[in-house]
Amino acid sequence: MNVHNVLVTPDFPMRSSVNAIICIITLLLGSGLARPVMARDRGKPKQNTAQAVFSKKEPWVEETMGKMSLSEKVGQMIVASIDGQYRSNTDREYLLLSRLSEQGKIGGVMFLKGEVFGAGMLANHFQSLSKVPLLISADMERGLAMRLEGATEFSPSMAVAAAGDPELARSMARIVATEARSVGISQDYAPSVDLNINPANPVINTRSFGDRIPLAITMSSAIIEGLQSSGIAATAKHFPGHGDVTVDSHHALPVLEGDRQRLDEYELKPFRAAIEQGVMSVMVGHLAVPKLTGSMEPASLSRAIVTDLLRNELGFTGLIVTDALNMKALHNGAPMAEVYLRAVQAGNDILLFPPDPEAAYDAIFAAVSNGTLPESRIDDSVRRILQLKYWLGLDRKKLVDLARLQEHVGQSEGLGIAGRIAEKAVTLVRDRDGFIPFRKAMNGPVLDLIIQDKPGEEHARTFADKLGKRYAVVHLRLDPTTGEKSFVEASNMAAGASAVILTTEIQAVPSNGPSKLSGRQIDFLRSLPSKVAPGTPIVFVSFGTPYLLARFPEIGTALCAYSGSERAENAVVRVLNGEIEPSGKLPVNLVESSLEHYADNSVDLASARPAAHRITKPDYRRNDHGKNRPGRINRKRLLGRGQHLLRAHGRPRRG
Repeated sequence: MNVHNVLVTPDFPMRSSVNAIICIITLLLGSGLARPVMARDRGKPKQNTAQAVFSKKEPWVEETMGKMSLSEKVGQMIVASIDGQYRSNTDREYLLLSRLSEQGKIGGVMFLKGEVFGAGMLANHFQSLSKVPLLISADMERGLAMRLEGATEFSPSMAVAAAGDPELARSMARIVATEARSVGISQDYAPSVDLNINPANPVINTRSFGDRIPLAITMSSAIIEGLQSSGIAATAKHFPGHGDVTVDSHHALPVLEGDRQRLDEYELKPFRAAIEQGVMSVMVGHLAVPKLTGSMEPASLSRAIVTDLLRNELGFTGLIVTDALNMKALHNGAPMAEVYLRAVQAGNDILLFPPDPEAAYDAIFAAVSNGTLPESRIDDSVRRILQLKYWLGLDRKKLVDLARLQEHVGQSEGLGIAGRIAEKAVTLVRDRDGFIPFRKAMNGPVLDLIIQDKPGEEHARTFADKLGKRYAVVHLRLDPTTGEKSFVEASNMAAGASAVILTTEIQAVPSNGPSKLSGRQIDFLRSLPSKVAPGTPIVFVSFGTPYLLARFPEIGTALCAYSGSERAENAVVRVLNGEIEPSGKLPVNLVESSLEHYADNSVDLASARPAAHRITKPDYRRNDHGKNRPGRINRKRLLGRGQHLLRAHGRPRRG
């Protein structure tokens, strides 16, 4: 029967109409873009939860395990990584993952940077080679565009929390899920439920929903529900909490100093909530928790944390994933084969992103073969992995339709949601002099000073261009090695400017000072109010961390957008122009507080006075891990519209 004929014939017999409906349902289920196969439409409550999924004994899971060799079972626990773009069929990584997929030595693939069509091609290619469906994944905290060009870019989690709208967060997650599934991705390593209590945190910061327990739980819950109701496995990370450290685990081993009481009162609460909600997977972080383990053993390698605490005490029944195994936090001189073995012994189900996936496979296979690991331990993890794959519907459909890719990626609905989040997130941290929005006529140039803590970057270029469409703007960049002449010229320009806008995309501030800014930059910023004419608006805009704004209380007006995305820049321009009001609420505290503060959602620092903006650490927080690495020279300046105005003050020189 031709389904299309049935659909267009109004007087078709009733039984044919019924058949048509059945065909339509079949087509939608087969498309991979309708309601996910995991739901199975059985009508059971909370079916998109770990509690429901991992408690079932599905025939496909048992049949598949019964046919698998030990080699194939070990392979299920390895998730390799590759850029999400097709280069050639002679590319080394492409050939390696093709062989490992065909041999059953990997159970999944994680995409890094790339583009949507190339990623979809690779997903189909690797899936077609693998006898057991692969679990394809990516870290999509800010949407699929965080990894693959051509998708919708969303604001980071802290901006989502500042926007304060759980329904927007849920809608964002649904868009992320739709786009991810269209390229073959089934698992998202998000959300981060870490509570960013430490302003000096170099790796979490704006990736967190903030430092307030109820707010973080509300927003992460919306993300988890949006992802899993749309057929993507969500991942709560980085257990047991990565928010109160001052070292980036990509480079060294962070230390979480809290004892068990402290963790129960704070860090563990969002994880407990996510587990109770039914999150499908939890990622364990590479950080030491010595007051729990009695050693400096990373949490990801600790049986006390992975099995005793997460699996047994918290009752998590889903998939446990290591953080990426290529991180230097794990590289303490021990052979990587030992790291892989300890990760499995700790209780992890998936070894994510090993530097050498085949070596990881070899290490685990050898450990089972020589009796170091019982095969029953492997079976436990493989059963959970297959249960997740069954819930995702990969047993029935593992390939994606690339011809329909553009129908589901980068569409207007997602762009609109991203724009609404960006606008609602813009936060007026303080406005002591009432400069927001701009009210006075800009008869002279507007000075846009772009403050960078690293050389060689071109942040805020598009924001500068957007300002130039409304005002006669002079743009200058000041990096840590900018020469003294440029600071003098910037001071002269500020003295004659109608307004001064300071912009930065700095993502973290160390414990020993305001980011990696030079002493000259710091002195210039703090003295800037004395350099302008009375009544001249000075606005400090952070397109990154809000904590930096607290380090410069001398600047009386400060906005935070949390992100340097195009939509965040558009939102800030609209706020400056008075087209929208900055309605975002700070999801973090910028002043000293006790733990009681973090259980409260009501704190609003928009009217805080400069004396209140001190960053003082609670006494339980360790502060001896921060590092302040100097940058290298970048003398580039960006001069936009209004460039002719430079002649009035002297053109900044290169040099």
